[in-house]
Amino acid sequence: MPTSPNSPATNLQHVDPFAHLLEVTRPALLLAPSTLLEDIAGRLAEAGVIDAVARGDTGPVYNWLMSLVPLQGISDAIAFGYAERHGRATWVAVCASLNASPSCPRLASYWAFADCRYRKAAATCAEARHRPACPLPTLPLRKGGLNQAAYSLALFIRDVCGGDFIGWIDRRLAQGDPGIGSPNRSQMMRAAVLAPLTSIVGISDKLWSMMLAELLLAADPNRERWVTTGASMIAIDSLVHNFLHRSGALQRFGALHDYGPACYAAGGCANIIEGLTECIDAREFNPSFPATFPRFVQLAIWLWCAEWGVNLCNGRKINHADRCRQVYCPAYGLCDRLPLYGST
Repeated sequence: MPTSPNSPATNLQHVDPFAHLLEVTRPALLLAPSTLLEDIAGRLAEAGVIDAVARGDTGPVYNWLMSLVPLQGISDAIAFGYAERHGRATWVAVCASLNASPSCPRLASYWAFADCRYRKAAATCAEARHRPACPLPTLPLRKGGLNQAAYSLALFIRDVCGGDFIGWIDRRLAQGDPGIGSPNRSQMMRAAVLAPLTSIVGISDKLWSMMLAELLLAADPNRERWVTTGASMIAIDSLVHNFLHRSGALQRFGALHDYGPACYAAGGCANIIEGLTECIDAREFNPSFPATFPRFVQLAIWLWCAEWGVNLCNGRKINHADRCRQVYCPAYGLCDRLPLYGST
């Protein structure tokens, strides 16, 4: 039925929320890169990760992870530019410093390290008398939290994974696998590998989801558990949350909430996207895709919003306090176009 440009496209009481969200999301899915897996594999191959996984070599995987950790809270261009000028944390350098038995008790084990509290700008930490000889501040990273992340991850791999990060992932996924065909299989394997990693200092849950999505999806297509789990990884950032709000999805599901931890809580953004993927056969967009592919759906929404993507649903294009007026948007007539502010 035709709708006026100033009223929601459909009736909240009579339309399945997933059916509505699928309609609003479909233009983004059609424009999302069907070469996603090939693109990820290309980046991993260039970084030496694919060969490293085949050999069971942790070093290149650590180096690749630490090339992405600085992307938190800052633009990619600034983060990569700083790293090009000053250098990165490497597996060889960090392991060598740990093998030299530094005097700081925080570096004795992964568990002891948790309260390091190193701050680069203030030149402070939890063990001031050991700081002059501590190797952690010597890493040329942009801020102290990144130095902590480099050592926390290395200690996790040494002490929790026994030095074998790739084998640890295999074991965790096997322990979390209830068997092919079991309900919530991908979610259970995802939790098995993500839960321990989220305690690593300085690396957010969202970033772990993004990094593991790429690693597990494309590092070894013959590792079925890796591919299935990687496909299920969902990273909710403010663009994705705001899209679900503006489109009316959060309201239709009775799930209005602010961006943050609630996005991953029961009934939040991540759950809604997972439910949406059950309505989509991703093989429509590339026959080599997994049929159920939450990561692809989440990325399609993100690219729809991002300035360097399709650049439609974001704060530069839409006044947060007003309804979207982009009549040229393919989803305009279907979207509820709710203001981001003043409706929660």
